[in-house]
Amino acid sequence: MILRRVLIANRGEIALRILRTCRRLGIETVLAASDADLASVPARLADRVVRLGPPPPSASYLDVDAVLAAARTSGADAIHPGYGFLSENQRLAQACAEAGIVFIGPTVEQLAAVGDKLEARRHAIAAGLPVVPGGPLDDAGDAARLAAEIGFPLLVKAVGGGGGRGMKQVHDPAALASTIDLAMAEAGAAFGDPRVYLERFVATGRHVEVQLLADGENVVHLGTRDCSVQRRYQKLIEEAPAPVLDAALREEMHRAAVALGKYLGYRGLGTVEFLVDVDRGTFYFLEMNARIQVEHPVTEAITGLDLVAEQLAVAEGRSLSFGQADVSFSGHAIECRINAEDWARDFQPSPGTVTEAVWPLGDGIRIDTHLQAGATVPPYYDSLLAKLIVHGRDRDEALARLRGALARCAIDGVSTNTALHQAVLTETDFAEGGVDTAWFTRFLRDHPAAGSVSLSSGGGTHG
Repeated sequence: MILRRVLIANRGEIALRILRTCRRLGIETVLAASDADLASVPARLADRVVRLGPPPPSASYLDVDAVLAAARTSGADAIHPGYGFLSENQRLAQACAEAGIVFIGPTVEQLAAVGDKLEARRHAIAAGLPVVPGGPLDDAGDAARLAAEIGFPLLVKAVGGGGGRGMKQVHDPAALASTIDLAMAEAGAAFGDPRVYLERFVATGRHVEVQLLADGENVVHLGTRDCSVQRRYQKLIEEAPAPVLDAALREEMHRAAVALGKYLGYRGLGTVEFLVDVDRGTFYFLEMNARIQVEHPVTEAITGLDLVAEQLAVAEGRSLSFGQADVSFSGHAIECRINAEDWARDFQPSPGTVTEAVWPLGDGIRIDTHLQAGATVPPYYDSLLAKLIVHGRDRDEALARLRGALARCAIDGVSTNTALHQAVLTETDFAEGGVDTAWFTRFLRDHPAAGSVSLSSGGGTHG
């Protein structure tokens, strides 16, 4: 099926990113937007805009019926959900299938296979992947026995959680029962599913993921990304390929990710996330994300591929146009997430009106953003304003370009975390590469507020 009109069921930079590729391919775009986004840059550039509903996501971007109605009334052939919101929603995928509309993503069965953490773990084991020691908590009374097998510290994880939500560390066996009770109550309230499971807490771990592209039969990997710089399990900086990683371990991770993709008969873009246990020199399967990811541009930078275009091709029912041997990697890429938040005030969100937005230009620099002067940053959604992506012949060149590019960012009217990124780049550990997931917590401990950091770049940022 040739796609002629695609409904973009998302907002912000990813809506604009999808729109640009559709336009390049001659596909009409319909933007499904809430009242808060009807005057946004994506809304101004789309061929058509359909109102979804009021600003709160539950009444607009998370409303399956409203999104499906928008696709029907606009005559769209397909729905691209972007990331977040309904991107991995089985009900939307099923409704699309019943309405004869293409859901740009994997099948309903594949979403079910990886959307539930325990199911994903079961499939990973069946595909031969190593998983973090742990298991489901069928009976709260049995927690002590399972915890003794795993060892402390451990994590209590919500089956329905994601993106770091629904996770709690337990260091003291005496706190296990109360933490499980709390985690189950919170999981029930947040995800509608109170189930939790226990997993070993890896103290010195790195978050490394492998990008997959598949057409239901053929599966290729597009290399690794390192996303270890995180705050409360939310990624801040991503790079490709993962630096300072043993070559044999990297190849094992590639093979493991492809094995899972083939086991599932996967279709579309997918990311297999691993935890690299630095102390043991091994890795474990964490989860699989069945969608395009925020950090996809660093993979595009080192492979030269347009991943949205590849998604659209697979959604049209086409086979992959290349095999693994055709994939080549060039240089190194790093992405910084520029968020509207105030580092000096415990990362408090900073909605408002942007009075100035100047982005850097130059060789190896890419900005994915929907933001320009006069734009409103509404309080209802994620605080991501832009992604600054740099690409160099090697990591040193990429770092140099990133330092220069950050110094030329100028955003006024809302607070941003650009100064935080500059401060991270002054750190020797980060410059050497291969920091673990606890590194950023240590960095914040040593730099409790923006004002305490001396920036070697000389500033140049606003907000």
